[in-house]
Amino acid sequence: MAKILIIEDDSTFSQVLEGFLTKHGYEPYVVNDVKKAFKITDQQNFDLLLIDYRLPDGTGLDVLSHVLEKGAPQPAIIMTSFNDVRTAVKSIQLGAFDYITKPVNPDELLMLIKNALGKKANTKSDKSVEHADAIKGKSTIADKLYEHINLVAPTDMSVIIQGESGTGKEYAARALHTQSKRSNKPFVAIDCGALSKDLAASELFGHAKGAFTGALTDKKGQFEAAEGGTLFLDEVGNLSYEVQVKMLRALQERTIQPLGSTKSIKVDVRIITATNDDLKTSVANGSFREDLYHRLNEFKIQLPALRDRDKDIELFIAHFIKLSNQELDRNVQNISAEAKALLLQYDWPGNLRELKNVIKRMVLLTPNETAELESLPEEMTIAINQAPRTNSTDLKAINELNEKAMIIETLIKVKYNKSKAAKLLNIDRKTLYSKMERYDIE
Repeated sequence: MAKILIIEDDSTFSQVLEGFLTKHGYEPYVVNDVKKAFKITDQQNFDLLLIDYRLPDGTGLDVLSHVLEKGAPQPAIIMTSFNDVRTAVKSIQLGAFDYITKPVNPDELLMLIKNALGKKANTKSDKSVEHADAIKGKSTIADKLYEHINLVAPTDMSVIIQGESGTGKEYAARALHTQSKRSNKPFVAIDCGALSKDLAASELFGHAKGAFTGALTDKKGQFEAAEGGTLFLDEVGNLSYEVQVKMLRALQERTIQPLGSTKSIKVDVRIITATNDDLKTSVANGSFREDLYHRLNEFKIQLPALRDRDKDIELFIAHFIKLSNQELDRNVQNISAEAKALLLQYDWPGNLRELKNVIKRMVLLTPNETAELESLPEEMTIAINQAPRTNSTDLKAINELNEKAMIIETLIKVKYNKSKAAKLLNIDRKTLYSKMERYDIE
């Protein structure tokens, strides 16, 4: 029975969650603030954390950071209002598995919980959208990306992969490994953001028995585990200065020294690193060594954000629908015009990872062959309506886009009651029908 910690200050909602999880065979525990969350996670481990973003004495990010610092990261789902969606995306960068918006849809929550627990049970190599669920795009920007990957993959050059969260950095790293002469050797992926400062050196370089309290046996580090193959360091900018020094020595001398040992071990690995941020900024502010940066940056690959890949979005949507149909035993074949327009207009701050999750939710909530607008998160419509429109000088087009978004938002709010929608919009029903026909809103 999986143990799930609920961190939620709304007592009524937490009781509902507790009953819901118990009914579905989970073992829930409830606390209502950050301080209590710190205490209970220090005392015991959980299979999953279900965290409200806004808490009386902090945020869900505080809880995530605390758990990471312990060196024992656990899958976490952030619960948030639509106004905090972009901040929730940042929580994924801190190690959260996913987020869900309030009011919480029970089926969606159950799906996310199963996925999060399934991720914990799986090996690292199968954990991410960037690997198992990836598909190549066909846009000009995608062609350039694959050209760079094909060019540098056969070499032993160190590569930095830079891109926003969810753009597919691990997939790009695996593609580099698969197309290299090291493809028959190990590919070892490490999330540096999930390594505590105290354990990072041991994880990477290993340790000897008795090197520190709790070191009961010798441990082989990931450099040794990746011998002859590729070591992928995700979010490399999170490594402490002390570990950066050891990393530089390992790259320069091709040797490592486990903690507490006087023995040097020769290693032959190719290093691929990834980061959400430009490491040049970290070098400039002194948090990342410049000499290490140049060692790692023999070649840089910039992954484009999903919003910059217009021609690829429909391809990705079709791919994720196919995967979700198989996983959820659904038969979604079409998307309504309104739903498709919303998917294409949204700017996807969580990139491919967010798109995959939205499509899976859409398929889950679609019992027939056509996905409708109501199967998409309401905050997507609100985000489009609230987004600044500074990239166009066509005032008429801007006004029409805002008007369409407002009509869709209002229809959702009143559950497509046309009379109520017309009243809220301060227009008559005839005008509303005319505008719906003009904007192809069913």
